[in-house]
Amino acid sequence: MSDFALRLSGVTKTYNAGSPAAVEVLRGVDVSLTKGEVVALVAPSGAGKSTLLHIAGLLDTPDGGTVEIAGSDVTGAPDRKRTTVRRDEVGFVYQFHHLLPEFSAQENIVLPQLAAGVPRGDADARATELLEIVGIAARAHHRPAALSGGEQQRVAFCRALANGPSVLLADEPTGNLDPGTSDTVFAALMTLVRETGLSALIATHNMELAARMDRQVRLEQGRVSPA
Repeated sequence: MSDFALRLSGVTKTYNAGSPAAVEVLRGVDVSLTKGEVVALVAPSGAGKSTLLHIAGLLDTPDGGTVEIAGSDVTGAPDRKRTTVRRDEVGFVYQFHHLLPEFSAQENIVLPQLAAGVPRGDADARATELLEIVGIAARAHHRPAALSGGEQQRVAFCRALANGPSVLLADEPTGNLDPGTSDTVFAALMTLVRETGLSALIATHNMELAARMDRQVRLEQGRVSPA
């Protein structure tokens, strides 16, 4: 059994390959997360961090190299397999929360569980548990419009972890928040990660937040190195 929750080996990605406008975004990226590890991905704007996260989360395919999630090589897996792994093993958090506005905080966390076949009672219990961890269980029945920006993002974290993934991928998860709220929300994210035992790769420009993670790596000129 592999000790890696996520491992990318020799990953390459070029857009418009073969044309004069070809852009080589990733040039043999190697990055891995051990189980329970939280890693900061630091990158200048336009370096390809979103591309890297999309490949890691099976939303995009590399031109070369391999992607392993929870010990399984899923690089060339068929679409159905990739969809199953993405649903069961990967959680995504973006800079904007993308909550469904017509549903409550609780329901936003319940829905992905129902899609995975979890009974409604179990899904409600899981949603309540996660909301309690991030400190907003009292807001469970509020719709997103009635929540603050920080509360909305905490619900988004809970939704990403609803199905018990092995890996959390977050792309500037506090980027839309003011410094004080950002600190509170990041603390909630770290509590969730630690209490659920998953691994996380978190892209951020905030070096203070990056320093609070287990390790930092830098993506620059298409390659990853220790930050």
